Amino acid sequence: MAIIAERLGTPLMPWQQHVVDVALEFDPESGLLVYRDVTVTVPRQSGKTTLMMAVMVWRALHQPGARIVYTAQDGQAARKKWRDDQVPMLEASTLAGLYDIRWSNGDESIRWHNGSLHEVLSPTDRAGHGRQIDLAVVDEAFEFKDHRLDQGFSPAMITRPEPQMWVISTAGHAESVYLKAKVERGRDAVRDGVDSGLAYFEWSADSEDDPSDPATWWRCIPSLGRTIPVESIAAEQLSKEPAEFERAYLNRWTAQAFASKIPARSWEACAGDVSPGVDGVVFAVDVAPDRAMSSIVVCDGTVFELADRRPGTEWVVSRCIELNDRYSPKAFVMDAAGPASTFVPEMEAAGLRVETTGPRQMASACGRFYDAVANRRVRHTDQVDMTTAVAGAATRKLGDAWAWSRSSSAVDISPLVAATLALWGATTLDDEVQKPAPVFAY
Repeated sequence: MAIIAERLGTPLMPWQQHVVDVALEFDPESGLLVYRDVTVTVPRQSGKTTLMMAVMVWRALHQPGARIVYTAQDGQAARKKWRDDQVPMLEASTLAGLYDIRWSNGDESIRWHNGSLHEVLSPTDRAGHGRQIDLAVVDEAFEFKDHRLDQGFSPAMITRPEPQMWVISTAGHAESVYLKAKVERGRDAVRDGVDSGLAYFEWSADSEDDPSDPATWWRCIPSLGRTIPVESIAAEQLSKEPAEFERAYLNRWTAQAFASKIPARSWEACAGDVSPGVDGVVFAVDVAPDRAMSSIVVCDGTVFELADRRPGTEWVVSRCIELNDRYSPKAFVMDAAGPASTFVPEMEAAGLRVETTGPRQMASACGRFYDAVANRRVRHTDQVDMTTAVAGAATRKLGDAWAWSRSSSAVDISPLVAATLALWGATTLDDEVQKPAPVFAY
């Protein structure tokens, strides 16, 4: 394998050599490969591509007539990786002349003169149908939300004498169902001392490791100081959002499939030991899609705070009436298309001023909230439920703009939606006649 990597112009780094030394062990009695499944998780830019290419080329040359398939997060990404990385690597190597390349759309392949075939497939549950597969390589496995690849590849490998399936990726998130299962099985195998069938390799930071400490980087980034300068990781740590930096370069799992829309550093910069004033305040109400939790937020135009948050919805209207009597706010704001809109008739019947937002106002409210936080023009009281909502909030397209998405978010974001509406109301609604209000005390 080391010779193949040298001929490809990408000599194996120590971590790569360790992986192939173990994963390609042969049983001395049968002469067959010991491991059927190989899972590798490493930080980004560690050398996954060069490792996989060396493994695929080695298999093609070691076993004449081998059937090799490569796939990634989708068919387009797999073909791009094959076209932009794998083929150029071969063409620049001393192996040129041992194969032919077929470029036909949907039939991209490297056809070795010894009969081996290296194909690119889309990741579907029918990917292996009609084929026999000796080596399957699954790249960027964190993108897969189910186990369809195993359904497609496993039957195509069942009759082969030395099948191997390599799954390689950086850590994933809550929706990375396929990779998570592979990681859990791999970690269990290591703990149980399993030495056949499954080979598992992981380079990652421990939960207690400091993400900003270079010592952490040296422990978990196997290519650091070789293909990645330490200065580059230091720059990434400063410029990227913390969760994405940790997933990409420390190989730590994150709770969500996306980076938060609100920059974490901006959110932290807006936190403080403050409370809203008493003049011109607005309350806003939002409810989780399953109506399991409800949130009320107050804002004076520059400071917002989660005033109340409890399970269910039965308490909301009576609490709003109480807050109205005590503080005489400008208004109570709700999303006309949101779950809290069912409270509007009862609140209006009780004499409360209620304002609802349509799609245009909601898009404006979200943009206004984002700008205020990103530019540090607003303050919040650093409450855990609010910060959790901000970190786990997804967005949806709304015309040419965007809005928060309750259904796609990783957590209940009713505190964030209510804060967005409260800030919008406090900065756009006109005052009505107010009665004297006391100092806030919830």
